[in-house]
Amino acid sequence: MKQSCDKGVRTESDLLGSVEVPECALYGVQTLRGVENFEISRFHLYDYPEFVKGLAITKLGAAMANHELGLLPDDMFEAIAKACREIMDGEHLDQFPVDMIQGGAGTSTNMNANEVIANRALEIMGHKRGEYQFCSPNDHVNRSQSTNDAYPTAIHIGMYMAHLRLKRHLEMLVRSLRAKSEEFKNVIKIGRTQLEDAVPMTLGQTFSGFASILEDEFKHLDEAAADFLTVNMGATAIGTGICAEPGYAEKCVAALSEITGWDIVLAPDLVGATSDTSSMVGYSAAMKRLATKASKISNDLRLLASGPRCGLGEINLPARQPGSSIMPGKVNPVIPEVMTQIAYKVMGNDVCVTMASEAAQMELNAMEPVTAQCDFESVDLLCNGFDTLRIRCVDGITANVDKCRADVHNSISVVTALNPVIGYKNSTKIAKEAMATGRSVYDLVLEHGILSKEDLDTILSPANMIKPVKLDIKPLK
Repeated sequence: MKQSCDKGVRTESDLLGSVEVPECALYGVQTLRGVENFEISRFHLYDYPEFVKGLAITKLGAAMANHELGLLPDDMFEAIAKACREIMDGEHLDQFPVDMIQGGAGTSTNMNANEVIANRALEIMGHKRGEYQFCSPNDHVNRSQSTNDAYPTAIHIGMYMAHLRLKRHLEMLVRSLRAKSEEFKNVIKIGRTQLEDAVPMTLGQTFSGFASILEDEFKHLDEAAADFLTVNMGATAIGTGICAEPGYAEKCVAALSEITGWDIVLAPDLVGATSDTSSMVGYSAAMKRLATKASKISNDLRLLASGPRCGLGEINLPARQPGSSIMPGKVNPVIPEVMTQIAYKVMGNDVCVTMASEAAQMELNAMEPVTAQCDFESVDLLCNGFDTLRIRCVDGITANVDKCRADVHNSISVVTALNPVIGYKNSTKIAKEAMATGRSVYDLVLEHGILSKEDLDTILSPANMIKPVKLDIKPLK
């Protein structure tokens, strides 16, 4: 897919020969080869702005180190730095057209960044695009680097930005669930285990549970993302540091820390770090944990809202669209359904990341591009899913208070609350009779004279059934 424009073409050449590049393109010959070779997916670099920004930050850090070492003259450094900062600010995003899934261990992506930065730097310096004798994608923008250290470093930086974004969207969902917990704190309902009636609780406790299990994942996400702050810049090809001057790696990492404000550190063993993509595995696993919980919550919402006449019907989900092409009046829980499908996709991406990371051979993992695509995609899916679940579902949930209360009153499982007072044998007798006759536990306890009405009301009061209590009550017999 070539970028077309009315400004004609320019001719660029590489190892394989000459190619005509659209004059309006900031990218060059190697990017164009990558675009033509890898028409694989619908996922392109420009679809992941954080990754593109990570590339620009990486190239800026390298340029700062090279300039400090006297390897880039002032005017060239300033032009490269300006080009990098423009990309960091979101400019030129459309100039990154290569497919995220590609052969070559990310070389097409690295060269896409090198060429865009070089051509923009040339413009800033007053030259024409493609006049690489004045600023070369390879000799200057890519100086002291290879794809094998610049590419994974850019992934790490981009993924750390994506991590911070994911946390923000997760926090908003948790706040909404907490708000519902407060709203429903006095709505008594029946709890369930294995889809069978259990013991009473409040609807507020249900939503508090949803919020708390998601809150637990902040720690796991942070722990996994911390690995992204260790990079292998200066490796350069396999970890030996060939083509980089002494001190370059340390200066580059210090520059990256200065640019981002994060505590970025150099991997202690660059040979090991260059073939190791376990940070991608770790963060993918953390997202899988989070997705698993989001799916559980979504499935619970579907069950709690099932009906409206013949299901549990404890809550009402906002109606978002007609639910059937043949059944009038049917409304489906489409928002929780899509959140669960997102969770499945994230779980599938985790399998792909695991297999691709395991495929590292010798001093490099050539499968890293697909791990990057999967991890960035999973972040996007979760962020979009959390926003959709929050805005289009959770915020509009209402409680069917009377239905919840009636279920508690009619439930045989409330006998569990009597067990500490009247004993297991009496409780079993009452439960068995209630199931056989269809009568309520409350009426049978009074009929058998096991407890006084006052004591029974005390035990079965909502306040005493939803938390640990000590009651000084004795059975009458």
